[in-house]
Amino acid sequence: MNRETILEQLRTHRPLNEREADMQQAIERFALEHDRFHDRAFQVGHLTGSAWILDQEFTHALLTHHRKLNLWVQLGGHVENDADMLSAAWREAREESGLADVRPIHDHIFDVDIHEIPERCDEPKHFHYDIRFVFCADRHSPLTISSESRNLAWVALDQIPERTQEESILRMIRKTEQMKTRNTLK
Repeated sequence: MNRETILEQLRTHRPLNEREADMQQAIERFALEHDRFHDRAFQVGHLTGSAWILDQEFTHALLTHHRKLNLWVQLGGHVENDADMLSAAWREAREESGLADVRPIHDHIFDVDIHEIPERCDEPKHFHYDIRFVFCADRHSPLTISSESRNLAWVALDQIPERTQEESILRMIRKTEQMKTRNTLK
């Protein structure tokens, strides 16, 4: 994975607020300071790629009820042999949803987040430095629940807060609404 490409994408990302800007800078520092910044085995933390998947009307997002975290969140996961972060997020979108036809709306970063992953029997507590991209798919296409999920659901944007109060998810809803207002989703 090319460090300079990731750093350039991070530098051109426009965060929604100061909190996201702080996380963006922290991810840049992390990628600069650690050669294994994308390696899942790096126990301090690593980059992850996520997919904020919207339906064709941009009124619903596909969420997963994450098996290990017991939370409703966007789809995503670890970098494997992916060429870049968009490829990682795209692969995760397909693997975790079973959607054959899911496509990026833009090729630039949509959102960034840093979150702590609690210690489990097989790994210590660590951080995910999450790089997120926005995708589109047909919400009527069949879904396949992966082993990493308890459930998948297309949820209306205004109903997502009934399932989760995770600030990073609420921030992506606000970004989606802003993009719809500016008509930059198409």
